[in-house]
Amino acid sequence: MKKNNNLIRLLNLNYLTLTNRTVSSGDMDLPAINCNVSVYPDFIALYSQKSLYHKTEHTALGFFQFDKDFDGKYGLYWAIYYHVEERLAYFKNRFKGVRYVIIPDFSELGDIHKIENNYRLFKGRVIGLWFMFEIGAIVIPNITFPTEQSADFALNGYEDCSVAAISTKGHMDNPAENIRLRQNIALTVDKLPKLKTLIVYDVCSTNDSTIETFSYAAQKGIEIIIPDNTLKTRNMEMYRERHAPRKAVVS
Repeated sequence: MKKNNNLIRLLNLNYLTLTNRTVSSGDMDLPAINCNVSVYPDFIALYSQKSLYHKTEHTALGFFQFDKDFDGKYGLYWAIYYHVEERLAYFKNRFKGVRYVIIPDFSELGDIHKIENNYRLFKGRVIGLWFMFEIGAIVIPNITFPTEQSADFALNGYEDCSVAAISTKGHMDNPAENIRLRQNIALTVDKLPKLKTLIVYDVCSTNDSTIETFSYAAQKGIEIIIPDNTLKTRNMEMYRERHAPRKAVVS
């Protein structure tokens, strides 16, 4: 649709002011987003952790929480969709100076309507474009899809990316979920030929099992980066305390 601001607002097509600034990809026109940075995040602050958005020079904002925490009726996507100026101004102030953003992790599920999963991925792309154009942030694609059959759609528009992100949360303690994650990692690596780096949101108490889970990617020459986050730091400290050598008691 050609840009006509008045008609766009009348038809509730405000998201076009963002998507018209990139190209569409695949049969369902997902907005393309490229990420080719060479300096990577060293800390991931969650959406609710506003005080940590600038913890380090290279902190990334991540949305690895329940959807209701960041996508309620007053959330960013709906402010974009309906062009709610007051809410958009709030979000511009909230995210001022954020340097890196990982596209929101809207939940993808294998037992809900396919159209809902697809729309959630679309919403994430729109939010990514908003951060890119309104905040000036580096936007890192978040790779998530529930089935092998949905991989092509989820990866449309990321073909030129050298950097992407994946969350392991919820996939490490459940064997079936871990197998699904490994399959998703392999599909991502095979379908994105320019991929060089994966940024991992992980909360495990050690990196051993996480690195092993990403072994296929590593064998293909993909660099695996696991930034700190508050939950991971806490879990690692608790692990070290549990496994610290105990001093002998001298009576």
